[in-house]
Amino acid sequence: MPSESARPRSPAPAGDLTPGRGRDGGRPLRELVAASAVGERAELLDGWLAGLLPPGGGVALVAVGGLGRRELPPYPDVDLLLLHDGWPGIGTVADQVWYPIWEQKLPLDHAVRTVEEALAVADQDVKAALGLLDARHLAGDPALTARLRGVAVGSWQSRAAHRLAALREVTEARWRDRGELAFLLEGDLKEARGGLRDATTLRGIGYAQIADTPRPAARAAAARLRETREALHHAAGRRCDRLLAELREPVADLLGVPDRETLLRRVSEDARTLAYAADDAWRAVDRWRARSGKPGPRRPLADGVVESGGEVRLARALRPDPVLPLRVAAAAATHRLPIATSTLDWLAKNCPPLPEPWPAGARQAFLTLLGAGPALVDVWEACDRAGLVTRWLPEWGRVRFAPQYDPVHRHTVDRHLIETAATAARYAHEVGRPDLLVLGALVHDLGKGLGAAGDHCVAGVAPAALVCARIGLSAADTAVVTNLVRHHLLLADVATRRDLADPATLPPVAEAVGTTDQLDLLYALTLSDAAATGPGAWSDWKGKLVAELVGRVGRYLGSGPVPAPGLPDPARFAGGPLPVVTWRNGLVSVLAPDRPGLLAAVAGCLARHRLDVLGATVSSSVGPAEGAAATGGEGPRALVECEVRPRYGAPPTSGLLLDALRRAVLAGPAEPRPAESPADVRLRWCHDATDATILEVRATDAPGLLHRITTALAEAGADVRTARVATYGAAAVDAFYLVGEYSRAEVERAVTARVGG
Repeated sequence: MPSESARPRSPAPAGDLTPGRGRDGGRPLRELVAASAVGERAELLDGWLAGLLPPGGGVALVAVGGLGRRELPPYPDVDLLLLHDGWPGIGTVADQVWYPIWEQKLPLDHAVRTVEEALAVADQDVKAALGLLDARHLAGDPALTARLRGVAVGSWQSRAAHRLAALREVTEARWRDRGELAFLLEGDLKEARGGLRDATTLRGIGYAQIADTPRPAARAAAARLRETREALHHAAGRRCDRLLAELREPVADLLGVPDRETLLRRVSEDARTLAYAADDAWRAVDRWRARSGKPGPRRPLADGVVESGGEVRLARALRPDPVLPLRVAAAAATHRLPIATSTLDWLAKNCPPLPEPWPAGARQAFLTLLGAGPALVDVWEACDRAGLVTRWLPEWGRVRFAPQYDPVHRHTVDRHLIETAATAARYAHEVGRPDLLVLGALVHDLGKGLGAAGDHCVAGVAPAALVCARIGLSAADTAVVTNLVRHHLLLADVATRRDLADPATLPPVAEAVGTTDQLDLLYALTLSDAAATGPGAWSDWKGKLVAELVGRVGRYLGSGPVPAPGLPDPARFAGGPLPVVTWRNGLVSVLAPDRPGLLAAVAGCLARHRLDVLGATVSSSVGPAEGAAATGGEGPRALVECEVRPRYGAPPTSGLLLDALRRAVLAGPAEPRPAESPADVRLRWCHDATDATILEVRATDAPGLLHRITTALAEAGADVRTARVATYGAAAVDAFYLVGEYSRAEVERAVTARVGG
């Protein structure tokens, strides 16, 4: 080791690429680095930096950060650590190393420490600890570097719980500060969520030996982002990590991509891949910290779908079928759980494509997924990453990652559509067809980029119709959805651009909307679209104008009574004593003496046998004249018909269910089980029928929901003369024709207590 009084000699030039030497005629080193190919850049800097360290023992020059990983952009930071074994004269050596770097105007992040000091700093600073994992020896005593790195990696693994908690804190703070790269027009390729810094974070989680990170897809995405940053530096002629608008075209040219939109789509895709990989890795950390690495008990969620270890997985020994991916996605969104990455990989590889039009089970699962609210976003993104979404909807590929240049938009086109559908679910209880609302929200901007500027509403009708036809929607429902697409900007445009008091304003809007039900749908879509766009898309003033327009149009259209249900044909029940119970093709029918609580008894029995009611009709107008002929008895009868499906697994045997239904009808309604979680419920009293009052109950669908509602009605003294029960995706809209001695206040209290918790 040099003596304390010795002055280390100046380093010798490192080859003919050294500034001031050879063929380069004194070009600054930073220009040489920028001009070098990616693979040569670290080698050039390594050789030059190694030549700066004077000879002698007890000192080592170590590269950390991007230089340590050999991931250098054209205009890099130089992150160096000068290690020593305690020599007091190390400051002189440091001057010999640092000053030439500053003279070359290279950005330098440097430190002079002993191994113990470096490790002590790492104990207090997770960023420093993460940087030491990439420490790479450049010059001097290799034993110092080896000791530092060995202890640093061992400490990272042994203190993983503490280190990863600190790393997560700084990572989430960075995400909040820099935003999400996938949806930013001028995002930071390094620091934003989904940027290159997250690739480094994945390496840190991998070093803790908790998760297999980064996976191949994440490594490929990070490599493409580094290529983009490479081109960005060259286009800017300086260090620049933000993809500024004026640099997009030259960056696209350097990368050989067709145009700036293709470039932005590429960046968005790579950023989403890294963001998804980060989410997946942090979930693995959570499971590890909870010591739940073992699969644990498997809770059934849907047919072939279970929850295990906090993730949605497949049941064992499962055969792939076309609807399975949608069932998995719907279960994940409904229960607000992530889908295991291995499950997504298996589904994408093994499940055959859906037939067209889709079977009813696929359509129902799809609409349930769309109606799940905020949980839809992460589940959809995960399925999209696995390649499932474009298999479901080929039209999705055209808007996937498509940028929106209007600054009022905070998301790409595809993410905006998903955010709109997720937001629309909050209005499920405000409209008569929440399933068509969320579907319309999903497809309302499919015309972006197809028509002339500002005409994407008309251009979007055709692709929306294709989606409706593919999933098997009826012609009438397709007309409603395409009308939503065609007019989804109508209310906001008219409210802010026309005089609402002018008699000429309302008729065209009313003609376009058609009915009050479609007006409700269009209003909900307008609100959802604005909320998903961003804060600049809406204001209290605009909201007031739109609400006023909706009120005026509603009064202009008028609202007629809810149509009375048609009478079922009792002839098919002839030949048996009451009650007569059948179950064919998923339809349960019960003909029984009419009495209060009959519907509650039927609904409770179905719920206990894990059968979800998708739709139901109740009619008590089968009186003595018809009923006597059909059943051989006297007195009023009621017919209850329910469309059911198993919540999961195989359905109960026919004989078991029919016997249970007969006993339930004769015994009366059982006490319903409490809901797993309170459901949002909305009650609406509609126009009176001739001899009944109509109560419409809109609530989030849940097991046993119909049983709880009908039990509450019976408790309040309301007899259900007729009912129309319907499930639309994740929402239920039930209409009950009530007779008897009851008070509206008591009915509202009972239903809210039973359903809303």
